[in-house]
Amino acid sequence: MDKNIAETLETYNQDITIGTLGSHSALNIFKGAKEEGFKTVCVCKKGDEIVYSRFPLADEIIRVNDFKELLDEKIQDKLKKMNTVLIPHGSFNAYIGTENMLKKLSVPMFGNKSLLHWETNREMQRKWLIDAGLKLPKMFKSPEDINNLAIVKYPGARGGKGYFLAHSKESFYKKGREMINKGHMSEDELKNAHIQEYIIGVNIYTSYFHSMLNNETEFFGVDKRYESFADNIGRIPADEQIEMSINPTYTIVGNIPLTLRESLLPEYIRMGDKVVKQAKKIATPGIIGPFCLETVVKENLDIVTFEISARIVAGTNVGIGTSPYAYLKYGEKMYMGRRIAKEIKNAVKTDRLKDVVT
Repeated sequence: MDKNIAETLETYNQDITIGTLGSHSALNIFKGAKEEGFKTVCVCKKGDEIVYSRFPLADEIIRVNDFKELLDEKIQDKLKKMNTVLIPHGSFNAYIGTENMLKKLSVPMFGNKSLLHWETNREMQRKWLIDAGLKLPKMFKSPEDINNLAIVKYPGARGGKGYFLAHSKESFYKKGREMINKGHMSEDELKNAHIQEYIIGVNIYTSYFHSMLNNETEFFGVDKRYESFADNIGRIPADEQIEMSINPTYTIVGNIPLTLRESLLPEYIRMGDKVVKQAKKIATPGIIGPFCLETVVKENLDIVTFEISARIVAGTNVGIGTSPYAYLKYGEKMYMGRRIAKEIKNAVKTDRLKDVVT
């Protein structure tokens, strides 16, 4: 454990506060924390506090102009005086950055910061999944190598913004230029794009929770994403699409809950176990808490994994109070935000908080 984090934990008592950035899955996290008896604190952009007044789940709101202000010494000191444990989500990756979290953040964070760094580096992420024995799409090293349908992505938690499809180097540069002109991406991002074979099938996002206290990986929920305007392009007649040269975007606007056919569950459970096992080898102590595998199920029911998120994902928001897989294990009212709080509560009770934070 980082020396600064260890020293901070020495000053904490059992009166823990759960904190996060006011974005992404904060309501999920705060609701779970309140149901497990914790106080809560929200670091919120000015103007966005309307959400946390209409859904009054944050006991205290720290207003900032920019999420990076979380790194300011005064704000960190305030959080530490409140015995805060931060819960990371996609906005931490997108706006704080994993390097800053590793080097500048001294407030204890639930989860493994090192794995967040693996998540945001696509090459490291790919190595993690391949070494875990999962099936992944083919990669194209450069636009010149594209010889079938590919999807072009960028680093970090961008919510699909600026992603596009290309079937040749010509379409790559044409569509890339369109994305730059629309302000969805920069020249550097296009130059360093991650070009991945596009797998035709059903996109499935499976969420898990690995308990360090119980040494168990729980299968927690399933969702799919609702993407603009890729999920609505079918409303436009094909001849109009061709005439307008429409280039669909994949910005996520929401999530839809799913249940899987039961015959798919064994493989998904095994995949989660494999990822956890490999994580212990690449970044001790491995996965702490929630993670998500982003997959495609092909027509023959083969499962191809294209990304991993090493923290809570927004797709778990669909399960607040109603997740069928969480219900099967825990009964009513269990969901990812509450499962995180339950793990922290048990860690405090057993004097093992140091085992679930970094």
